[in-house]
Formats: sequence, structure tokens, C-alpha cells
Amino acid sequence: MDIDNKKSPVVIALDIGTTKICAIAGYRTEYGKIELLGVGKVKSEGVSRGVVSNIDKTVKAIKEAISIAEVNAGKKFKKVNAGIAGQHIKSLQHHGLVVRKDANSEISQEDIDRLVNDMYKLVLPPGDKILHVIPQEFTVDNEQHITDPIGMSGVRLEANFHIITGQVTASKNIFKVVEKSGLEVANLTLEPIASASSVLADEEKEAGVVLVDIGGGTTDITIFKDGIIRHTAVIPFGGNVITTDIQEGLTVMKDQAEKLKVKFGSALAEEIVDNRLIVIPGFRGRDVKEISEKNLARVIQARIEEIFEFVEWEINRSGYKDKLLAGMVLTGGGSLLKDIDLLAELQTGINTRLGQPTEHLAHGYNEELTSPIYSTGIGLLIHAIKQGNFSDDTEDIKRKTEEIEINNEEKLEEEIVTDQTQKKEKKSSKWLNKVFSYTKEFFESTPDSEF
Repeated sequence: MDIDNKKSPVVIALDIGTTKICAIAGYRTEYGKIELLGVGKVKSEGVSRGVVSNIDKTVKAIKEAISIAEVNAGKKFKKVNAGIAGQHIKSLQHHGLVVRKDANSEISQEDIDRLVNDMYKLVLPPGDKILHVIPQEFTVDNEQHITDPIGMSGVRLEANFHIITGQVTASKNIFKVVEKSGLEVANLTLEPIASASSVLADEEKEAGVVLVDIGGGTTDITIFKDGIIRHTAVIPFGGNVITTDIQEGLTVMKDQAEKLKVKFGSALAEEIVDNRLIVIPGFRGRDVKEISEKNLARVIQARIEEIFEFVEWEINRSGYKDKLLAGMVLTGGGSLLKDIDLLAELQTGINTRLGQPTEHLAHGYNEELTSPIYSTGIGLLIHAIKQGNFSDDTEDIKRKTEEIEINNEEKLEEEIVTDQTQKKEKKSSKWLNKVFSYTKEFFESTPDSEF
């Protein structure tokens, strides 16, 4: 990220995922680093494979996540920067051309914008819309492979574009759930592009790198070369499919399968030396179930291998397999599986590392935020700040909380006063009762033993 002397306003990003909904608030410091102020993470129940399937459940989760982030940040937000993902995402390559009137004048940003805007006029299959138009390289007259033509002179300005499309209904549903939560969508970004902003260094993007984001419902692939996005793809498998495989393969409950995956799961069975037995309590008084760690790893490995077969196929399809000098970077919740980087290297032959979303963060962040599960959320925040989609209509809620605290203190004082008077009343009533009982005993006649 470029160093900027100006501090950005506080913005909020919203990651609507299959397993979690995450809201992250923060700003860019004067040193160009991202300072995180508040994070709200709740379980997602209304999203299937990256697409909103239940409006009400998603709205409830968004409200909860946003309110947690707002309390931590001390701000009330009106606009959010949301992400879009899912198996409906497609990409295509297209060529554009504009003919300029004046050959002697310099090519300006307006000429490039004109070329980009022409791409949005492309005829797409029914129900699809363009999400992103990414220039690859430009040609001015007959001079090819130009990355930045601004300032050059020429008549014919051409460019190759990488165009990312998605379903209109999927994006409409995101706008709908955000609006029903009492907010507005400031910007809608493709989640794989956002993840890349948080875990990849500029040097890696320049050298050539493939980012594999293994989420709950989908696995997103983004390929960079010369600092430009060259290829994007979405595989309709993720961590949830691994959980289902464990559930069916080892005949256990769904929540037990998830715990087995998270606590004992490994992507490479041959790396397990101590083949421990995992004991699972029986269902409703039935006998306990014993599962070996190696068998669990075999079930997981089969699905992970299938995911990486798709990854390899997409890398080959892009034509950049031999140009990835920086190798492969794994991120997302699925990358937390033990030995998954080793399996990726063995299967694809590409040098692999795990990506944590700390590349552009200022020092002093919470250690929990180093987890790859926050890659998309932090990336959406970074992308929003880079694009300059700032929401100045944030409201400071610190004063409100101070008023609440003052009111609470006043109430507490009232309670103490009433409590003390009640105690005094109780003491006096106890004393009266004692006097009455003594007088009663004194005046009561004792029975004569002789009668």
C-alpha cells in the first residue's frame, strides 16, 4: 500500500460468508497502514455457498455483527463496504478500442475511463451483470504491452480486459439484506480481490502468484502477474463439504464432524505418526464411537485433493502456471487444516505458504486477527480505503454511551439510597418485633403444673 500523509475517515467492511458474518471498522493512518478499531463476528445461517439464501436470518446476523463493531469503534455507521462471492461468479477476456480525434494531445485518464465504460455495454447472458472491469495491458497505435499509457500520444488506444460478472439476483440480495439492516452499500467488491489486498505483498503480485481462499462454501482463486489480476475463478467446494464428508464417512453428528475437523483434522494422512483414537460420546445412551486420527485424515485428504485438482485446472487454463515465481498462497478458514500447504505443494508442484491478513496492518492489533478467517473482511476494508469510498456520515456514539453511564450512575445512587432506607426500616421493624415478643412472653401466664 502506498504511503499517504492523509489519515482516512473511519470506514466499515462487511464480509457475508457461508460460515460467518464479519464486520470490521478501521481507518488508514498517516503512514499508510490500516488501524483496526472494531470487529464483530457472528455465526452465519442464512448464506449457502456464498449466496444469501435466507434474508431474515442474514439480516439478524448482520445487525448483530455491525452493532458489535460499532460499540468497539465508538461510531455509528450508515454505509458499509460489502463483498460478493459464490459459484455464480464468472470471468471473461475482452478487447476494447477507442479512436482519438487529436493525435498530438496526450492520452488522459478520461480516455481510459471511456475505454473502460465501453466494456460495461457488453451483451451478457440473461441475469448476469458486470462487477469489475480490470485492464490488462494497453496498445497505443502499434506499440504493445503498455501498462500505463497516460501521457503518451496516439490515435488508436486499445486494451485487453479481464471482466468479472455475477448474477443480478445475488448482488440484489446483498443490497436487500444490508438495507433491511438499516444501512446502505457504499461499494460491492469481489471477495477474492479483497482477500488478495490483505494477504499478498506487492512484490508477490509483481512476480506472479496464485491466491487460494478456502472458505466455508466456496474456494476462490485469483492469479496475479506484473501487479495485475490475470485470472479469477470460484470452485463450489469449501470447508462445509469436508464437514459433510466426515459426517457421512465416519457416521457422526454434524457438530461432532465440525469439531473433529477443527481439533484433530489433517490434510495429509501419511504425516500422522501417532495414530491416536478419538472417542466420541454415543447418541442418547448408545455406545461410544472410536475414530482413528489416520482415518479422519484420509476422509479430509480425499476432498482437499479434489479441491486442488480444480485449482490446478484453473491455473493451467489461465496460462500462467510457469510464470508464478511467488508460488501459491493459501488463506481462508479452510487453510487452517494441518499440513494443507504440504498437500498443495505435493499435488500442484507449486511452492506454497499460508497467508495471514497482517500485510498492511498497523502494529498493536489483536492476535486473533492474524487468523486467515479474517482475510476477506480486512481485505474489503483495505480495498474500500484504496478506492476512496469513504462514508463521512458516521455518527459518534461515545457521547451516547457517556449519557447512558451517567444515567446508570444516577440510578445506582437512587438504588443505594432506597436500599439504605429499606435496611433502616428493616432494622427498626426487627427491633419492634423483638420488644413485642419479649412483652408477649412476659405477660403470658405460665401453666400451673399442679392443675
